[in-house]
Amino acid sequence: MMQVLAILGWTFFGLGIVVGLLLDLFGLFGNWIILAMVAAAWVLTGFERFGPVSLGILFGLAVLGEVLEAASGAYGARRFGGGRDAVVAAILGGIVGAVVGTPVFPLVGTLIGACLGSFVGVAAIELTHSKRTLGGAAWTGFGATLGRVGGALTKFGVGLAMLVVAAITF
Repeated sequence: MMQVLAILGWTFFGLGIVVGLLLDLFGLFGNWIILAMVAAAWVLTGFERFGPVSLGILFGLAVLGEVLEAASGAYGARRFGGGRDAVVAAILGGIVGAVVGTPVFPLVGTLIGACLGSFVGVAAIELTHSKRTLGGAAWTGFGATLGRVGGALTKFGVGLAMLVVAAITF
């Protein structure tokens, strides 16, 4: 009976990890799922697998993934010619867009909303405050959008790094 429970437990663990990585690709909370799965495995194995050091490292990586994802739209806007206002607009527009997009299109709406929110926020600021042309504002908004997509991919990469840490500390 214990062997069946162990197989079920590790299968659930593996599925949780896969779900976490998929959620990362949509700009959602996948790295936190990975952390929760490792923490649950630590507790359920009687504190034999993983440990507080690995959980601390995984926590730090999860925070890093969120910070990199949030900052990516701002970086894209800056690289495509946006000013300080565009950087702020990319961050705020991405957050508002993700919140609005999630209920409209579950899962993919978060990433689509964040990208559109960054684009619209940056383009609007560039048109109104920086007095750029429509083409220039759209170009900077496009940079913010590319940054948001890059942020989701970066967050996924951090999730993979979390798996490496988990594998090493298993």
